[in-house]
Amino acid sequence: MNGDFAVAVHALVFLYHRRETLASDILADNICTNPVRVRKVMAKLRKAGLAEAREGKFDGGYRARPDGGDIRLSEVLEALGERCISPVWRPGGEEADCLISSGMAAALDDIYGTLNEACREKLSGITVADVARSIFLGGARNAPLTP
Repeated sequence: MNGDFAVAVHALVFLYHRRETLASDILADNICTNPVRVRKVMAKLRKAGLAEAREGKFDGGYRARPDGGDIRLSEVLEALGERCISPVWRPGGEEADCLISSGMAAALDDIYGTLNEACREKLSGITVADVARSIFLGGARNAPLTP
C-alpha cells in the first residue's frame, strides 16, 4: 500500500464531513499534499464511483457521493489498484542450488497473499463514516474503528 491510500481516505472523510463540492487545492491543503496528487487519486475514485466530480473554474471540484459514509476502505484499496503488501524485491534465486534460496520467494509470496486477504477483510469492515467517527469521538487513538 502506498501513500495514495492515505490521500484517498483523507479526501473521502473530509468530503463526507463537509458535504459540499471542494476544489483539489482545498483538499490538498487539508491533506497536506499537492493538488496534482489529489487530482490523480480523485480521478481513480471518481472512475470507481466512490466520489463525484464537477467541472468548472469557480464551482468545480469533488464531492462525496450521497452515501459516501458507507464506502468501505476495501473499495478504496480496489479503486486505487493497490494491495496492502506489495514487495518491490524478492529474495533468493529460483535457479539456485540451495533449497532455501530457490524457494524463499514463493514462500514469501504465499505469506504476502495471506496477509493481503486478511487486510482486505479488515478494511471491508471499516467505512468512511467509521473513520470520521473515530476522529470526532476523541481521536483515532481512543475510538476503535471496529468492534
